[in-house]
Amino acid sequence: MRDLTVKDIIHATKAELIQGNPDYLCKNFSKDTRTIQKGDIYIAIKGEKFDGNLFWKQAFEKGAECVIVSDIKYKKEELETFPNKTILKVKDTLQALYAIAKLKRSWYQIPVIAITGSVGKTSTKDMVASVVSQKYKTLKTIGNHNNNIGLPFTILKLQEEEAMVLEMGMNHLGEIRLLSEIARPNICIITNIGTCHIGNLGSRENILKAKLEILEGAENPTIIINQDNDLLQKWQEKNKDKNIITYGIHSPSDTKAEQIELNEHSGKFNCYINNQQITIHVPVGGEHFILNSLCAISVGKVLNIEENQIKQGIEKFELTKKRMDITQLKNGIKIMNDAYNASLESMQASLNYLSNCKEKRKIAVLGDMLELGTYSRELHEKVGKVVYENKIDILICSGKNAKYIAQKAEELGMEPENIYYFENKDKIESILKEMAKSGDFILLKASHAMKFFDIAENLKEVLECKK
Repeated sequence: MRDLTVKDIIHATKAELIQGNPDYLCKNFSKDTRTIQKGDIYIAIKGEKFDGNLFWKQAFEKGAECVIVSDIKYKKEELETFPNKTILKVKDTLQALYAIAKLKRSWYQIPVIAITGSVGKTSTKDMVASVVSQKYKTLKTIGNHNNNIGLPFTILKLQEEEAMVLEMGMNHLGEIRLLSEIARPNICIITNIGTCHIGNLGSRENILKAKLEILEGAENPTIIINQDNDLLQKWQEKNKDKNIITYGIHSPSDTKAEQIELNEHSGKFNCYINNQQITIHVPVGGEHFILNSLCAISVGKVLNIEENQIKQGIEKFELTKKRMDITQLKNGIKIMNDAYNASLESMQASLNYLSNCKEKRKIAVLGDMLELGTYSRELHEKVGKVVYENKIDILICSGKNAKYIAQKAEELGMEPENIYYFENKDKIESILKEMAKSGDFILLKASHAMKFFDIAENLKEVLECKK
């Protein structure tokens, strides 16, 4: 492993050395002066609502050894205040971040697994990383830091790791291309093509096009896709010259689950790994986690990870918080906080899971799915149909477009007295405080900006004292 020096950064970014030590070793990078540590390299990112360049002095005061800035004006006496610190000035700090991450990535000849898809990226990343870490010391994307800032900062954390698992998200065309060119993955995973961000991209076909950008920074990669997804299956049929590995439940696939058993909090299935049938236990309920497991098994096969290690990786995996985060209250009420994000596909998965649970009453608290554009009413109505088909006992909706969920569920035959709609989500807590009782299972699901995860946290306190 080679350490980055200030001199390396100057060469990669064409930075101007205002002052400081060109031989300083750059190990840890930060963009946030609130969490900066002694010896860190501070990169002053300029966004729409903030300008990190304004905080370069605070970065030094907090312990940073070097700052990378663009639009700053400084006085001689300010520089004299930090005589032993290093200041690099670049034209654009965001472009500098990309360049430094690309340089560091180029020094590592290791498996780099990139994951994208309309839904399931984070949970798939968690499971794949758990399997890979059984053989390799593994660096993975933390939380959902999967954008043009989070991904390069993740790469800059590389030290002694032997593999990297990176999540790649997007809202528009061109965004995953950038991430792929920085990460240069050699294993590319596409979990599915759904409707998330369809308002920005206009069609599922354009979403597929955006997700396929994951291949553009890769050289002869192994491509792993969900064969149960209609558009990915069609794409695979037209691209048999590529090194594609498929996984699935319902379609003939290279890695396929058989004899599936789904329980409330777990699942079990059989799968062939290297011509040997293995029984896999999944520590989370829901069919979509069977798919995630199959994806992780596929990665394990590519990396020649032993069967027992693959099995152990799946059975030990831990899900990122706010994804199907289930809390059992002392009074018998369960709350599932799955409100970090939402699309038609993830709504369907969560409602299917809720429907299959054994609790006396299933209560779905659903909010708006965002970035759907002209498809918004249609897709919210489809959620209403899923609510009705899953025989959810009580439906509570809030949001500009969530009213269409309620309307469709009632239109299809759900009893009106079991449907509640509020324009203001603040009323959700009060209605649940009034109606919830022991034996209820409450699901909260909405797009991140709706902030339903705050409701979920508050409910734990509000309902804990109910009998």
